[in-house]
Amino acid sequence: MNSPKQPLPTFDEVLLCTPQTSAEQVGLFLRRCLIPCQGGNKIYTMLYADELSYDVSKRAEELFQHLQCYNSSYRLIILCNCEGENSYLPSAFSHYKVHMIPQRSQAEIQQYLQHHFRVPQPSDSAAAVFKEHMCVGIVSSKRAGMGK
Repeated sequence: MNSPKQPLPTFDEVLLCTPQTSAEQVGLFLRRCLIPCQGGNKIYTMLYADELSYDVSKRAEELFQHLQCYNSSYRLIILCNCEGENSYLPSAFSHYKVHMIPQRSQAEIQQYLQHHFRVPQPSDSAAAVFKEHMCVGIVSSKRAGMGK
């Protein structure tokens, strides 16, 4: 995020974990991260790793330990909810733990994201309904079930 020209992560660099995430999905992700290839200097990120089941987490740690020897320059970030930091995977990697404080202001982060998510005008895109022609948007309400 040092420059607006830096791209957002691609689909293969991010794994959004849920309780339904399979060991195969995590394994493919870890192989992309830990087996050297022509891909360059990608930063791989597992989001909500605390959501993984115990069995999937255990298999992921074992695979990580096995594949780690193939690449000493991997770049892997595992993010979890602070309330779930005692679940298996965050606990297994706790010796790598780094408390993160954002280095950029909220306004700078928003500006960077707006740069990447803005649809050029004129366009016959659904982005026309969102503020400033963004191709993503968040719709929220203080009252649940109000037809969002």
